[in-house]
Amino acid sequence: MTQRKTVLLNILLLFPVLCVLQAQSAPTPQQLEGLLKRFPKADTNKDGKLTVEEALAYRKKAQGGNKKSGRGSSRDFTADPGWDAERFPEHAVSYKTPEEIAAIYAEVIKGKGNPVTSYPKPDNGALRIVGTGHSFMVPGYTTLPKITQADGFTQPILTHIGGGVTGSTRYKWEQENGIFQFDQRPAPKLLASIANAQWDAMMWGPYLKDRPIYYSCWIDFCLQYSPHMKFYLSDAWPTLTQLDKLPQNEKIFTVELFDQFITEKNAIFNKLVSELREAYPDKVYIMPTSDAMTLAAQAYLRGELPGVKGINRFIGKNERSLWKDRLGHLGPGFERLEGYVFYATLYGKSPERIKEEIFPVEEYPSPELDKIFRKIAWQAVTNHPLSGVSDKNSDGLAD
Repeated sequence: MTQRKTVLLNILLLFPVLCVLQAQSAPTPQQLEGLLKRFPKADTNKDGKLTVEEALAYRKKAQGGNKKSGRGSSRDFTADPGWDAERFPEHAVSYKTPEEIAAIYAEVIKGKGNPVTSYPKPDNGALRIVGTGHSFMVPGYTTLPKITQADGFTQPILTHIGGGVTGSTRYKWEQENGIFQFDQRPAPKLLASIANAQWDAMMWGPYLKDRPIYYSCWIDFCLQYSPHMKFYLSDAWPTLTQLDKLPQNEKIFTVELFDQFITEKNAIFNKLVSELREAYPDKVYIMPTSDAMTLAAQAYLRGELPGVKGINRFIGKNERSLWKDRLGHLGPGFERLEGYVFYATLYGKSPERIKEEIFPVEEYPSPELDKIFRKIAWQAVTNHPLSGVSDKNSDGLAD
């Protein structure tokens, strides 16, 4: 299956509008217009308009060659061979001047807002953040500003997200630069602002078959304009794809199994980030959402998560589960845990120290469960060797 078909399938099935659309949802006219720009071959009658029927037919054609792991996640895709070249194509937006990049994005958005987002240097400790990511990152991106607001400051943040592969760092670099699958069709949402304003940090969500170069291209570009920037990769969390086959019930899940899961995940992400850290000392860190969700799963198995009824709703059929589907999207309430991990890693502070109310008081997640989420997040962050945060004196602040 070609990379272009894989991308189209993910867009049609997992098209992001801050969250992921269900596969049954028909694309809107705006989405069809966007799909046509990215995939002109989908317009089979060449009339310059993409209909729902044409989009669905193109999706069906893509599905015909899609090999799956048997667990609902496509793993059969290939990056453009251009990633192995010494340089990106000369027309890549990242090679242009800041003024040219802003002008390109201004043409893309056609007067709908300022092509450059910028924030004055905060005097309250806030970090100015840019970020990419997919649906695994959206829960944290959504809750982080609420957490910082409770801590007394507004979170300056600009993101360019997508569903599935369309939110990966590789995909976003190609899309923003107008190269490879987006040849001559750039959409430099982040590049325009990075080149024309000051930023303090960049955040990413991981994807299958990630390589260091998918991140180093972003790092190199950012450091041209904000040399002090630091970079943070979420390591996601255990999913059903780590099992040989789908279980019939949740009896398979044990504390020991999650120990195995976290060992597997850390082996992958620690290697990737360690390579980047070697190339960029004191610049790249892991946001250990994987450790946090593993700790939460083990706490549930010990009966220590009040109100939580299961591990995965897809298997156990309980709404109040840690995960809600076979792909591994978070269950209700656990978006807070991811947000707390983001906050703790970025700011080196335990969310347990925040005294103001962050989220509405609800039956579920209860204040007691929310308190446990905060504790787990700080434990995961301070115990991870690549988070950049330690708390040896246990005062809730980074050493």
